[in-house]
Parts: sequence; structure tokens; C-alpha cells
Amino acid sequence: MSKHWMAVATRILLPAALAWSPLVTSAQTDAERALLDMRQAFQAGNAQRLSALLPRTQGHLLEPQAAYWELRARLNTASPQEIRAFLQRHAGSYHEDRLRNDWLLQLGKARDWTTFAQELPLFRMNDDREVKCYGLLVQRDRPLTDLAPQAKALWLAQRRADDGCATLAERLLASGALPADAAWQRARWAMENNQLAVATQAIGLLNPAWLPLVNTVHSDPARYLDEKVTAIRSRTKELVTLALVRLAVSNPDAAAAEASKLRWKTQLTDEEQSWVWGVIGKRAALRLSPEAMAHFAKADNRHLNDDLLAWKARAALRAGDWEQVLGATAAMQPAQRDEPVWRYWQARALDARGTPEARAQARALYERTASSTGFYEQLSLEALNRTVTTPPPPATLSAAEKADARQNPSLQRALAAIALGLRSEGVREWNYAVALHHPGGMTERELLAAADLACEHEVWDRCINTSKRTSGEIDHAQRFPMPFRQAVVQRAREIGLDPAYVYGLIRQESRFVTAAQSHVGAAGLMQVMPATASWTAKRIGLRDFKPEQITERDTNIAIGTAYLKLALDDFEGSMAMAAAAYNAGPGRPRSWRNGPTLEAAVWIENIPFDETRDYVRRVLSNTTNYAALITGQPQRLSARLAPIGPRQASARAPNTDLP
Repeated sequence: MSKHWMAVATRILLPAALAWSPLVTSAQTDAERALLDMRQAFQAGNAQRLSALLPRTQGHLLEPQAAYWELRARLNTASPQEIRAFLQRHAGSYHEDRLRNDWLLQLGKARDWTTFAQELPLFRMNDDREVKCYGLLVQRDRPLTDLAPQAKALWLAQRRADDGCATLAERLLASGALPADAAWQRARWAMENNQLAVATQAIGLLNPAWLPLVNTVHSDPARYLDEKVTAIRSRTKELVTLALVRLAVSNPDAAAAEASKLRWKTQLTDEEQSWVWGVIGKRAALRLSPEAMAHFAKADNRHLNDDLLAWKARAALRAGDWEQVLGATAAMQPAQRDEPVWRYWQARALDARGTPEARAQARALYERTASSTGFYEQLSLEALNRTVTTPPPPATLSAAEKADARQNPSLQRALAAIALGLRSEGVREWNYAVALHHPGGMTERELLAAADLACEHEVWDRCINTSKRTSGEIDHAQRFPMPFRQAVVQRAREIGLDPAYVYGLIRQESRFVTAAQSHVGAAGLMQVMPATASWTAKRIGLRDFKPEQITERDTNIAIGTAYLKLALDDFEGSMAMAAAAYNAGPGRPRSWRNGPTLEAAVWIENIPFDETRDYVRRVLSNTTNYAALITGQPQRLSARLAPIGPRQASARAPNTDLP
């Protein structure tokens, strides 16, 4: 270990236990102990235990949460009168609307349309797709053909085999208002995404007799396509389409060879062939194959969905084919085409045409997109020769505005739940209060006041996410807070890291929640995996490190920043690749960098993992905003976006020990 790392480790080891420890709360009351026990009982489905514990929470601020758990656990046996009594007792609250959502789903499954129709207009959140499908089912006075477009959109967007949207689809399919193609399209998505239950549900609505073949297609598509009788079976072309889609997931080259066979080209429609080649192109693009665009060239953009068009655009970016970028984005549905990412790339493609008219169109797109808020917004600023600066703060909140936030019952309960350790319950109630209690959510001033309240209580994730909802009044002090500033800045500078980069990563990793823990076991501010923590601690000389120490603030910062620095050095200073390594492990960006040398934004957009692609973009745009805040100077995102390509022969060998 170098003297530099030894010095850093020594400074960490001695004061770590003294410098910070979790806040010591006052002794829990009996009601609070009961609440914590009730959550465990609710998760275990122990209705009897919940009923026994409920009286102990009487009078507590979180009693509505306890009452919700108790009734929800026995909702199937509760009478309508008891349910309505709860709804009336907690009228206007999150828990009223949450239980009504649960009851509406139960009423729909029970086909109690009379009660469902009475309760649906009272449901404020109105954000449940299955409830929306049941809601269309009770609209008996509307022609089925009028319901079909909304029903199709809801069904195709549903990612599980639910009852509500399937029942609605079954009714519309039987009447002819919804074409059978909708069921086959749903099955295509399911086959590509390994959702056999969704595929069998969709095809079963057309003809249950086809389900054995659907199962065969899912388990062994190559064998199904190779069988002599496949070409003469009924519904061959639809099932062949499913088989080619399924085959493309595991072997795009084999699927391309199979799709090129004359027997399938003569049977499949243009739409089916386009979809198959679109999936093959997407799967090749996910592997960063140079063949991706050749596959996409065999598909008609008119027959591709937004997901396939997005991957065609990415493959075209990687190939440097700006006209194909423009064609793919132009074919997207308006909502997707208007996202900042695709507005920016449309503008770049128009710029590449070089005509005055195209450049004027590009500039208009840049103007619509440019701001400091995100990755492509910042790149659009630069395209207009502007920089990222910290906007002036909004007008100071008045005492009355702050008081209104403090007195909001939902915000009070949310903060109390989070403080008690019921974070997920508190977050859900907070989100309801700011976004769903009233149509359109809180006003901008109300949002700023709510964010201020969260910041005051150091609930940084709610502070950030609430403030992010404003569009006119932007408060970067709320959106980009810097808690633990001395610890973060000192550690970063000791090891040669940009503090803005560290803050940008922590903001994305944990939103400054020190107790944050992911479903895979990453923990603390910088979300370090246990094995990575042990390896890094040994590497920097943290003797006697124990895994449970990773949730200690200073230890987490020390280990997280050390690992980030090692990753940054391993990737020759590329912030984009180091961030990708931090999220997905170093082996993946080492592989992704092979191929042509690309501008970093193109490389990032072609990251195969949705989560990692979004993560890298957010970390780098966060970093740029934090740099503006810390230095007080204008910033350019492009300064952190060096071109990315294969490792140079003269470069140091990769650190293959890096976990």
C-alpha cells in the first residue's frame, strides 16, 4: 500500500468511531414498538397479530397506518360497511385512497360492478392500470369501439398477467372491437422479455388450444422452427413470429439466418417480418454488434414500436448514420419523440445535414431542450454555446408557506414514519401528498415549502425529489444539497477526486440516505457491496474492518471514494466509464469500450443496461451542477466527456483485481 493511502487510512481509523454515529433517538414508546411489530406482522400476513396490536397505537400520529395494515390484511372478509367506515374515518388521507385502491381491485376481481362503480369516482390517485381497465369495463353506455384504443394501450403497457386488463381485452376481442393482432403483439413482448405467463394469457384469450405450442415456442424456439409440420400448422405465421422473437433473445445470428429462409419470408406479413427484424436488430445492438443496422434495414419503421425504434436510433448513432437516426426518431410516438434524449439527437441529426433549414430546425429543438436540469438538457445548452450555471434562487418562502407545509397531515405522518424506520411507508405517503392528493399535485410554491421541510429534517431524498417537480421556480440548494460537506470534500481531495463527482454519484446512489440498502445488499451513502467494501478496505489499509461498519458514514465515504478513485484510474480518467463500473462492475465497461472510438454521449447512449445508462447520465449531469455550486463558476458537461474507445496499447494494463 502506498504511503498516500496509508496516511488516509490512518486518519480514517482513529476518529471513525468518534466522528459519527447514527443519531440516538429517545426511547420508543409502546405505540411505536407496536407499529414496528405491526409492519412485521403485515409482511407475514398475520391478521390475528395485527388485530391484537392495533389498540396499542390509538392516538398516535401513525394510527391511520396501523389501522390500514389491520384492515388490509383481512380485506377479503371485511364487510362493505366496515370498509366504508374506515374510508369515512380517514377521509381525505393517503390511507383512505390506498385502501380504496385495494378494495377496487378486489371488487373488480369479484365482478361486483355496482359497488365498484360507486367507489371509482372517489379514487383520487387514479394511477393503477388494472383499476383503469376495470373502470372501462363498467362503462356499459359507451360503444366498445370507443373503448378499444385506451384498452389496447393499457393492456400492452401492463407488465404482468393481471385480471382487469385481460378481462377487458377478452371482452373487446370477442366483440371484434379489439383486433387479434393486439394479443399477438402482447405475446411478442412477453416472449422477448421471458414472461411466459403474459404470453399464455394473451394467446389463451384467442384460443386455449394453442397454448401447448406457445409453451414449446418459449422453451425451444429453434426446435419449433425446425419441425417439418410447423409450416403447415394453423396460425403458423403468428407462432413463427413468436419463435423468431424468442430465438433472437438468445442468438440474434441464428434468428437472422432463420428469418432469411424463403419459407418464412413468404408466410410472414410485412408487419411481422419488420417486427422480427426489429427485435433481431435490437438484440444485436444490445451486444454492440456492427451488424445491428443491417438487421434494422430489413424492417419498416412504421411497424416498429418505440422500444425497437429507440434501439435502432442508438445503433445508428454508433454507426454514425445521422439520416437513420432522424428516420428512427421521426417514427416514434409523439410522447417518446419529445423526450429530451430524442429531441437532442434529432437536433444533432438535423445539424449533420448542414442545410440552413435543417440547422434552424435543430436550433429550435436545442432551445426547447436546453437547461441545467439533466444530461441532454446540458448538452443542448452547449450546442447553443451556453454554459451550466447555478440559477438564482426563487423568492424566499414566507412564514405562512412554511407553516402550511409543517401543518400538512400527510407530510407530518410521512416524516414521523421515516423517523421511526418505516421509510417505505413514509415515502409513499409523502409522494401522495405532493403529487396525487390534488389533481396535478402541489403548486410550485407548495412544493418548495415541502422540500424545505424535508431538508430541515435532513430527509434528503424527499427534499431532492420534491424540489425536482418544479418547472418554473428552480432551487438548486434543494435539488443538489451537500450534507456532510466537510467529510466528503476532505476525503475526495485527499485522494485526488473531484468533490463534485463524489457528490454527483452519492446523490444518484442513495440520495444521502445513510441507512440506504439495495435489494442486492449495497449499503450506505455510496451503496458499497459487502465484498467490494472488504476488498477496498484491505487495499487502502483499513485494518480490522468489519462488514457492519460499511453503514458508518465516514467509513462508507472512505471506502466508496477509494473504490471510485481506483475505478477512475483504471479507466484512464474517464468519468463515464468509471461511473459505469461503479454501477455495473468494471468488466462490463471494459467490454463496452471495444469497437470504434465514440464521442462519450454516443457511448453512454449505447450502454446495454437501461439502469446503467440512466445512472451514468445522471451522475455526470449531477456532477456538472455540483461543480457549478462548489466553484461558483460556469461549467460544461463536455469537459467530463472525453471520447471513449479501446484501451491504447501504451496504456497501463487493466486492474483485473478490481471487483
